[in-house]
Amino acid sequence: MDRTQIVIPAADMERQREYTARLAGVLARPDRAPMALVDTYGCQQNVADSQRIMGMLREMGCGFTEDPGRADIIVINTCAIRENAEKKVFGLLGQLTHAKEKNPDVVICLCGCMAQQEVVARKVKASYRHVDLVFGPQALWRFPELLYETVSGRRRVFSIRDEHGSIAEGMPVVRESAVKAWVSIMYGCNNFCSYCIVPYVRGRERSRESAAILAEVRELVEAGYKEITLLGQNVNSYGKDLAEPMDFADLLSEIDKIPGDYLIRFMTSHPKDAGQKLFDTMARCGHVAKQLHLPVQSGNSRVLKEMNRGYTRETYLEKVRYARSVMPELVLTSDIIVGFPGETEAEAMDTLSLIEEVRYDALFTFIFSPRPGTPASRMPDPASRAEKQVWFERILDAQNRISGELHRGYVGRTVRVLVDGESGDPAWPLSSRTNGGRLVHLKGDTALVGQYAGVKIVDSNTWALFGEV
Repeated sequence: MDRTQIVIPAADMERQREYTARLAGVLARPDRAPMALVDTYGCQQNVADSQRIMGMLREMGCGFTEDPGRADIIVINTCAIRENAEKKVFGLLGQLTHAKEKNPDVVICLCGCMAQQEVVARKVKASYRHVDLVFGPQALWRFPELLYETVSGRRRVFSIRDEHGSIAEGMPVVRESAVKAWVSIMYGCNNFCSYCIVPYVRGRERSRESAAILAEVRELVEAGYKEITLLGQNVNSYGKDLAEPMDFADLLSEIDKIPGDYLIRFMTSHPKDAGQKLFDTMARCGHVAKQLHLPVQSGNSRVLKEMNRGYTRETYLEKVRYARSVMPELVLTSDIIVGFPGETEAEAMDTLSLIEEVRYDALFTFIFSPRPGTPASRMPDPASRAEKQVWFERILDAQNRISGELHRGYVGRTVRVLVDGESGDPAWPLSSRTNGGRLVHLKGDTALVGQYAGVKIVDSNTWALFGEV
């Protein structure tokens, strides 16, 4: 893609700020600030997008609420990865008819990956007439303009043009934590895994300029943030569209030079693009967490080919072995799809054997969910849901056993954690994370939130560790 076509000009961003200023006047109330509710589904990129939507709403003069009955503006930021997520959103939209009946002036907005799909937009237009504004991820930067059109014209607005996507710098952001922050380094995806809708709804890969990323990370570190997660659909593709010679490992090296007491995480890594240079860089950089989420999806090479993943079981295992050779303390997690169309029981058990060989610290495991418009949704799928459930449970049981064993290995050790919040559990009032991202429930003073601490691990279960400061 031509970079001049995807980087939003400064003049266009200034026009959005003008719409924001107009909305501040239109939305103003004599008795109170206008209230907004932003509800987010899906991945960390959606969370980061919602924080920018909240930033724009705050500049319009809005406060925030979690009560639909108090909201003047409701924004539902959606996910299209699995069918269950879409069902939840449609259920929520149905419930919001009551909010519209009580307050006809409430503006209901649907955005995100699900909203970008034309079939969804048509359904909303026909069956959910109380929804006022629908826009996809590519139009997020134009939210002030679209909202102004909706509010001032008292009409429904739909913005779901099929486009490659854009990069918009300078959008305001509301970070919901003073400890952790998300930083998007790129957008979109070029991989077209046969089961995935993301490339169709988020457009082609496009990288932010490294100077903008470094400036944002430096600002966060200087503001006291302790954990910064770099986001992209495939961070290992970073820089391929840039004029400067800069790949993801180079970017990590540059970020690592920023002084301060902080940790860098990233997601998600595509195994086909994760190589020795990345692992060597992770091992060398003191600010980079020794944690890697490397989604394998299947342990069978034929299934991986049908998924269009670009690697085999053997090449994946070679990468894992090398990563662990340079980072013995590496915490490794992954994603698994069980029951991909045409997968046999023997092939599903190849995934089980890979899990036993790799011994992941944790897994995110899902039964295949067909996404309309993807190649996989048109593939023959003879295995029944009941069969897939049996395979799923065998894989889940194995991973739960492995996670429990690995977590028991922490007991008695003292580890450094970032105390990132309160848990709500009186017995273990604090939550924290190790360098490798393992959850630790803590006994300790709430004054520790936002600080690093040495913690002795005294107990564990399948999903977490328990420690004392």
